[in-house]
Amino acid sequence: MHLERLTLILDIVSQKGEATVAEICAHSDLPKPTAYRLVQDLVGVGLIDPVGKGRFSIGARLRQMVHSDQSDVALIQVIGPYLKKAAEDHGAAFFLSRLRGKAVEIVHVETPDTGVSYLHPGLGRRPLHACSCAKAVVAFNPALAILADLEGQLRAYTEFTLSHVADLEAELEVIRTRGYAECVEEIERGMCSVAAPLGVSGFGATLAIGATGSVRVFTPKFRAQIGAACMTLARQLQDTVTVDDPTVRATQSGTLG
Repeated sequence: MHLERLTLILDIVSQKGEATVAEICAHSDLPKPTAYRLVQDLVGVGLIDPVGKGRFSIGARLRQMVHSDQSDVALIQVIGPYLKKAAEDHGAAFFLSRLRGKAVEIVHVETPDTGVSYLHPGLGRRPLHACSCAKAVVAFNPALAILADLEGQLRAYTEFTLSHVADLEAELEVIRTRGYAECVEEIERGMCSVAAPLGVSGFGATLAIGATGSVRVFTPKFRAQIGAACMTLARQLQDTVTVDDPTVRATQSGTLG
């Protein structure tokens, strides 16, 4: 019943283009308090958006889900060739990660075709507090913010893992300012990675691209070079994988540039 009511409201708003709560009530049997509460629920998850005083339209999140293919396969088809070129240009393994639910997963990796064995980050979930791609996503997604009540619960994989919330929050602020994240032996001794989000808001902020390698190769100077390369690549990909919103795009370019 609850789902049917939500669907009914979406149908009404979609058909009318814009609708008020009163208009929703007029086209349904919903009492005004119930309609208002359901509308607020839909606004809260981005399925409808307020567009004026008391008026609502189909939300950007729903339009995005309906009109664009954001599957792993579609993203890899677009981003994979860019990662391959970056891997060849910089001689390191490059990867794509994305936010899925409340976790960040590496979904694709490209390595150089030189016959040399490169450190591969592997696919799957990454700890939100101890991996460059995860921290790059967390930094620009407030809903994933590490709360103070998690103090003492952040697993220390090595002696370099940020296991205190205050330290992690300070690093997230650095990431937001610098535009990319680093992981220096935080998950495994001898391993480093660098990653940048594809945007600072919207769908782009749920994606990150990065590179990984040994601490011997990924010196501070090289990590800075890779970070800059990831940010440049992210700007190139923004128009391709993010919602076609000039305001969001301008914000992204201004912050990451």
